[in-house]
Amino acid sequence: MSDVVSEVTPSSGSAATIAISVHGPVGVMDLVVPIGATPVDVGRAYADQAGMSGIPLLQTPLGEHLRADRALAEMGVESGTVLIAATGVRRARASDDDTHATQAVPETPEVAAVVTVLAAGAAALSAWYAARAGNDVLRTVTVGVLMASALAAALPWGRHARQRTSAAPAFAAAAAFAAFFEPGDHLMAAVVAVGALAAALTAAITRAMAPGRDQVLTVWIVVGSVVFGVCAMSPLMEWNARVSWAVLMVLAMLGARFAPSLAVDVPDEALLDLDRLAVTAWSARDKSTGRRGRLVIPEPAMRRLVADATRTVTASCAAILLVTAVASPLLLSSATIDLDRIGARCLTFFAGAAILLAARQYRHVAARRLLRAAGLSCWLWLIAFEVGDLSTTWLTWALVVLTLLGLISLAAAVATGRGWRSVWWSRRAEVAEGLTGALAFASTVVASGLFRALWEMTS
Repeated sequence: MSDVVSEVTPSSGSAATIAISVHGPVGVMDLVVPIGATPVDVGRAYADQAGMSGIPLLQTPLGEHLRADRALAEMGVESGTVLIAATGVRRARASDDDTHATQAVPETPEVAAVVTVLAAGAAALSAWYAARAGNDVLRTVTVGVLMASALAAALPWGRHARQRTSAAPAFAAAAAFAAFFEPGDHLMAAVVAVGALAAALTAAITRAMAPGRDQVLTVWIVVGSVVFGVCAMSPLMEWNARVSWAVLMVLAMLGARFAPSLAVDVPDEALLDLDRLAVTAWSARDKSTGRRGRLVIPEPAMRRLVADATRTVTASCAAILLVTAVASPLLLSSATIDLDRIGARCLTFFAGAAILLAARQYRHVAARRLLRAAGLSCWLWLIAFEVGDLSTTWLTWALVVLTLLGLISLAAAVATGRGWRSVWWSRRAEVAEGLTGALAFASTVVASGLFRALWEMTS
């Protein structure tokens, strides 16, 4: 057995070198190789020194094969490492095949998110059908399936666990709605309150089992608790359910305005350079070129902060869309008296306009689209209820007028779409948003029936 010291010409140039020992059929050979050398380079050098006709395969002492397309340093080979030069055919172990097969499967979080949204929508439709079918056996089976789905989705393990756990509260809310629904508008607020509470509890349990922080589950807990408190207020105080729906519309409108400021909440000590008094996030850096002082927050922490805030804002906008899509039809259908009906329609219109105007401030594409969908859902429900009250002649004229208004609005949106970024359009939009918000607050007094109750008391 002979010891030979040789240098290997690297396949990719590098200044640093490492010393390794290669055990093979002809003995031990000590080689000094660059960091960028590959196992093929080392095997070729060993074959040249040993007079072998073929290039051997390099392995670790434990039998792990070194990939030929990667550098030695990338695979953890350091100075003093002992490698084995093997000849013949090598059969991969079953564990290696399983690992490579698992790594070959691509991660598709976008597809998983779409699938979970569709599953949550299917759960809501099935709960609605089972609750109104009048068949106790069908309702029991549906509730059991939805509860089992919520339990399976709440387990925070496996691939796409983050997307799956985000849909678990939706399954729990659908199961609660199917179990406690009773015909009639007088109990609808209580049923919605129970569903919101079930969603909040499921999200809290799932978040407790999750290994890390999950902003979507946090939004589920907050929104579910708020909806439960608002909807439980009407049955407990013996108020009309319109009060809860009107309050939810106002809260959704305010959430569209203040959600980013609540999500991007950075402590002052995290942005403060204790030595240089750099108080802005843009001046925070991980490393300093000078000798004086050090900065408090590293760059990975800033990236994590931005990612967490993005998920929080997106989840908040999705919650706003869900609340407006549910509260607006309930508000319009529960307003049967003319005065209350006028207030409900005005509140739906102005709240939708305020949400649409608030969406212009969002630079995140998904959040902006969710808010626009929320504002348009309010207007679509308003149009649907208005069309239902019209006769055939008025219905035809209404469709014609709405089509013309839609074309005019589309042309105006295309013309001014890029103008929101200018100072002139931004000021006009700010004034319009404040005006629509004030009108929505004023409409809440009429939509909830408070104005009519005071009028009847004084008349």
